[in-house]
Amino acid sequence: MGKNEISCRKRKSDETKEKIYTSAKELFKKHDIEKVSVDSIVKKAGVSKGAFYIYFDSKDELISTFIEECVEKMDLDYSSYLQSLPYDMSSSQKLIKFVEKIADIICHSMGYEMMKLLYQIHLSNHVKTDALISYNRIIYSTLNSIILQGIEQGEFKLEMTAEEFSKHSVIILRGITYEWCIRYPDFDLKENYIRHFKLLLTGITNKPS
Repeated sequence: MGKNEISCRKRKSDETKEKIYTSAKELFKKHDIEKVSVDSIVKKAGVSKGAFYIYFDSKDELISTFIEECVEKMDLDYSSYLQSLPYDMSSSQKLIKFVEKIADIICHSMGYEMMKLLYQIHLSNHVKTDALISYNRIIYSTLNSIILQGIEQGEFKLEMTAEEFSKHSVIILRGITYEWCIRYPDFDLKENYIRHFKLLLTGITNKPS
């Protein structure tokens, strides 16, 4: 078998896998994930059921890949945004700007249906969701860097470590986002993020002497 033929087969294989994955994502965004079957995915992709199992062991494995992609995209957006902020901006301002950015990404880039889907997947407890809940996510290190800068510059005082505070902050963000999901569209995500984090800041910000 020549190199050109091998290359052609590899390209077609990659195209088939991408077609399956793209079709699945589109269906996941439109329907209850439990109702999206492998049959419906391969029908939309225009491939055989056997082709599906060449690339994915199960629908759950495909869902896990989907979650990892969503999380990676969100976290890279968060990291890039923090790097774009002026270094001399106060940590309090950075924290508020950061949670505003998170709200914008969730509301406009991810969207309500996608976030509802991610919560649904996580709560179903039958799909691996390590990428979503891992403490190694960029969102934790990004928050941690903001808090550490505030401590080093004497702006913040904490009775816990910066790492613990970052984890607590993500818990708050998840709780408010869940509230948004169950009260949508009569709940302003960004407004509530800002309100709660401004309240949080009153407890950790050093007052001028």
